Amino acid sequence: MESCFETQMTSLGSEEVSLMEMGFGHFGCSHYRRRCKIRAPCCDEIFDCRHCHNESKNSLEVDPLNRHDIPRHDLKRVICSLCNTEQDVQQKCIHCGVCMGKYYCSKCKFFDDDVSKNQYHCDKCGICRTGGEENFFHCNKCGCCYSRLLKDSHICVERAMHHNCPVCFEYLFDTTKDITVLPCGHTIHLECVKEMAQHFQYSCPVCSKSYCDMSCVWQKLDQEVASTPMPQVYKNKMVWILCNDCGETSEVNFHIVAHKCLKCNSYNTRQTRGGPASCSSRIGEMVR
Repeated sequence: MESCFETQMTSLGSEEVSLMEMGFGHFGCSHYRRRCKIRAPCCDEIFDCRHCHNESKNSLEVDPLNRHDIPRHDLKRVICSLCNTEQDVQQKCIHCGVCMGKYYCSKCKFFDDDVSKNQYHCDKCGICRTGGEENFFHCNKCGCCYSRLLKDSHICVERAMHHNCPVCFEYLFDTTKDITVLPCGHTIHLECVKEMAQHFQYSCPVCSKSYCDMSCVWQKLDQEVASTPMPQVYKNKMVWILCNDCGETSEVNFHIVAHKCLKCNSYNTRQTRGGPASCSSRIGEMVR
């Protein structure tokens, strides 16, 4: 027969579980599922999360002089979504006791009910990240976390994610979208790379190096160059080119289709001296 103490402990345990689950999945925004709102320390207004604040305060309707991002680490007050009690930042509501986020980081003042993201806090990044701490390492030179699969193979680029995506211009370091690291070391949204590929763009928008195997395309260009004889007046014309892939400069025969690097055989080149430029759009046309 259970003692009164055991009965009370069972009751308290059930109550704890109830408060952990109460309202779960029914509150939040398009960015996070959570059971609280935040009071922005910068403008003293209430928002569902910092992304909601930043989208609202940086919209085209806002005077450019008044646009701003929330200082995320300066957050001091939150509002419980269930009882509307405003309070200091903490995981459990001081009034109704509900858990306002199953994942809670006291350093970032961050709440999230979707723990399937495997959130963790990186002290060196200074923010919370997703994907599981055991799957990532922090590169001190790049200044960000990368998959452990890249630990011995990635090219270091100083402060690699501390800039805007070169396609959509969203700040990469604390984006909620998936990021990929190109072979050259530059970072970009994964969806932006896929969109580039849909438009037959296969070079890094930062440094112009090819980010995938282009050997089949180069073979097709070999065939097209061979089957496109130049007029007699251009047959002995020489031009200087710079290879975007290996960085080598070469003097090659001018051709209207494309110019091939003499070192790495890439056609991802640009003409630097010597007359009219060849048509670089041919690379895109060859993969259509």
